[in-house]
Amino acid sequence: MSNPFIQIVEPLDPKQPLKKFFNLSKLEDVRYARLPFSIRVLLEAAIRNCDEFLVKKGDVENILNWKVMQHKNVEVPFKPARVILQDFTGVPAVVDFAAMRDAVKKLGGDPEKINPICPADLVIDHSIQVDFNRQSDSLQKNQDLEFERNKERFEFLKWGSQAFKNLRIIPPGSGIIHQVNLEYLARVVMDQDGYYYPDSVVGTDSHTTMIDGLGVLGWGVGGIEAEAVMLGQPISMVLPEVVGYKLVGNPQQLVTSTDIVLTITKHLRQVGVVGKFVEFFGPGVAQLSIADRATIANMCPEYGATAAYFPVDDISIGYLIQTGRDKEKVMCAKTYLEAVGMLRDFKNSSQDPDFTQVVELDLHTVVPCCSGPKRPQDKVAVSDMKKDFETCLGAKQGFKGFQIAPDRHNSIVKFNFEGCDFELAHGSVVIAAITSCTNTSNPSVMLGAGLLAKKAVEAGLTVKPYIKTSLSPGSGVVTYYLRESGVMPYLSQLGFDVVGYGCMTCIGNSGPLPESVVEAITQGDLVAVGVLSGNRNFEGRVHPNTRANYLASPPLVIAYAIAGTVRIDFEKEPLGINASGKKIFLKDIWPTRNEIQAVERQFVIPGMFKEVYEKIETVNKAWNALDAPSDKLYTWNPKSTYIKSPPFFDGLTLALQTPKTIEDAYVLLSFGDSVTTDHISPAGNIARNSPAARYLTSRGLTPREFNSYGSRRGNDAVMARGTFANIRLVNKFIDKQGPQTIHFPSGEVLDVFDAAERYMQAGHPLIVLAGKEYGAGSSRDWAAKGPFLLGVKAVLAESYERIHRSNLVGMGVIPLQYLPGEDAGTLGLTGRERYTIIIPEKLKPQMNVQIKLDTGKTFHAIMRFDTDVELTYFHNGGILNYMIRKMAS
Repeated sequence: MSNPFIQIVEPLDPKQPLKKFFNLSKLEDVRYARLPFSIRVLLEAAIRNCDEFLVKKGDVENILNWKVMQHKNVEVPFKPARVILQDFTGVPAVVDFAAMRDAVKKLGGDPEKINPICPADLVIDHSIQVDFNRQSDSLQKNQDLEFERNKERFEFLKWGSQAFKNLRIIPPGSGIIHQVNLEYLARVVMDQDGYYYPDSVVGTDSHTTMIDGLGVLGWGVGGIEAEAVMLGQPISMVLPEVVGYKLVGNPQQLVTSTDIVLTITKHLRQVGVVGKFVEFFGPGVAQLSIADRATIANMCPEYGATAAYFPVDDISIGYLIQTGRDKEKVMCAKTYLEAVGMLRDFKNSSQDPDFTQVVELDLHTVVPCCSGPKRPQDKVAVSDMKKDFETCLGAKQGFKGFQIAPDRHNSIVKFNFEGCDFELAHGSVVIAAITSCTNTSNPSVMLGAGLLAKKAVEAGLTVKPYIKTSLSPGSGVVTYYLRESGVMPYLSQLGFDVVGYGCMTCIGNSGPLPESVVEAITQGDLVAVGVLSGNRNFEGRVHPNTRANYLASPPLVIAYAIAGTVRIDFEKEPLGINASGKKIFLKDIWPTRNEIQAVERQFVIPGMFKEVYEKIETVNKAWNALDAPSDKLYTWNPKSTYIKSPPFFDGLTLALQTPKTIEDAYVLLSFGDSVTTDHISPAGNIARNSPAARYLTSRGLTPREFNSYGSRRGNDAVMARGTFANIRLVNKFIDKQGPQTIHFPSGEVLDVFDAAERYMQAGHPLIVLAGKEYGAGSSRDWAAKGPFLLGVKAVLAESYERIHRSNLVGMGVIPLQYLPGEDAGTLGLTGRERYTIIIPEKLKPQMNVQIKLDTGKTFHAIMRFDTDVELTYFHNGGILNYMIRKMAS
């Protein structure tokens, strides 16, 4: 059927009649001008894609009537303009696509129908590790080792880029996905198939929200959901509430964008924005650069919102020109945005739309801060860091506690490193990493770090040689302006050499610490510290030996590296004493915003971006030399330990199976609050005593060849064994941290995989019990695929992180939620019972279902299929099964 809104289509420029757009101003509906700008993007997409099948006129009316419908829990479809993937989540997506081609062929369909319809970019940034640092050739050595470890994965991805249409691969060594998106991939306005429309994106990484800072509406989705979008399906979402976040005032001279985002993160966690859009407005927004806005938008998952949107304004347009985009296309984009009422003037309050609620921050009240020691929302003012850490030492084990006995707070362990004697104590910094797109995309904090390093070196300060220092920029542009501005030699002198272009320490690819350092930490049971300019610091994520991890701005990363400890009050204690005996304080070397901005204006120029990005797809010689097969169907290698055809579609038929009641399920694991996807599906190193290690050893590999879990996401046998394998897992059945559980039929304590395998062999279904925020953290499809392969049929939790719940639905695992006011404690659940979950024949969104225990107790829970589309996926056994049946028939 033709689009019912075709009458509002017109050329943007009468001289180019074939270049059209849907002119939303011609709706002549007063409600449009009152919509939040983020909702206008949803509306435009619904109008443009309206076909009365996937997108209906009723959906358009619901979005247009947002002020009323936002409270009605109404479902709307959204077709994003693009999909973006990183290699950890991209490899399993391409594996699924390859397996789906095989499945469609088996069912008698055309396998080449399995092809991205929506444009997709895959940026390889998650594979490189900090194996080498503090050497001039660290970058080359790390990149060589990256290719040695991942050659098989890279060959597979190169096959995918050739076998599938509409899939572009950005090779390793190019940068971090979200920074490359910001500086290069984002269009702001799409010009495709004869139409102009707002750029929008979903990505298989929760920090996809970073692009919201440029005015491109985007957020993270599960890998499974992203695959459906790539195949032309809309995302089904509940029409969100929109919290207006008003910024006023000007930041103080010594405050960085990192301090602002950590302040906002804590504030919005307190407000409560889970499942909502946040839209920034107010005169304070005009004081922020696009890089500053992108930093704030990047940490959207940490404050729990779906998106953190900064509408496009003249500063956004200027950024596009600064980063080397085609000026004529940029001006055309501006004309389009003006025509549809999507160009914002933050100083003009008459443009302020309606919001669900408004909260405010005076930027002048922000002070330098860090966040930690275990969660990004736990902000600590730098002036309070010493006191806060020392309080955490003795506090009860938890997010702000390590439960170290008072008589051990001042323990010291002596050790030798490279022939010199040193001491470690609680609070000693052993990792200092300038890393992550959150901050390396921002010239102000990167140049601030460089200027601080210059002043530190000139003042005679040094960093102790055992501290693992590193600099991993998000793009080659960063290295370019650090070098041109003359600060790179000073960063190198303090140990912050470029070690790679990728996520690295921020995602746990921090590499090994020196053995003598690890021995000292272990001997003293010390709470050693990592300080990083990242966005996540969950326990066990950064490094197994850093129990405390703090997020900080790049200049503060260097400051704490120089100090060697977080137990320092920078206002009263010196960073160090130089050769002349002079005490050097942090205030002596800290650059002001004015200093930084002067250097930025001089050295961050369009030519740099053009030079770096013109050759981004061809500059990596090792990638160019890879030999990839050219067949349209992938030839699976049974000897491969990286790429394996998954069992998800084994036995799939065109006929649907009726959902069955889950009978007498055992509880595999019982959790408290804030179990993250890092706990469920680790991305770090593979422990030598783990089920995954035993599997790889049985395939003839040595521990040196294990690589990381993230790099092996294309092999379900490894990933199933890596599910719930985090060394910091806290299972209520076990009295200590670790990836183990009780196999109740035998009473034995086993590794989680081994217990699940026994249950499956005996034909017993499994469930997981959890508290609040189950599945918080990065969007990992294996956090849903893994439990599915372990035989988990349902999860019963107090609440879910949005993306993870969606991923569970996508795999056919039932997300159950306790009724309001109820939890395992109020219901008296121990987890040792057996659970029968009654699944009715007729299901509807968010219906209550009955759960019977073998003790005779009965209670109800909410089945968190939130939309009719999600129920359709469940009836099909998951979203990919649904797509295969659709393509095959």
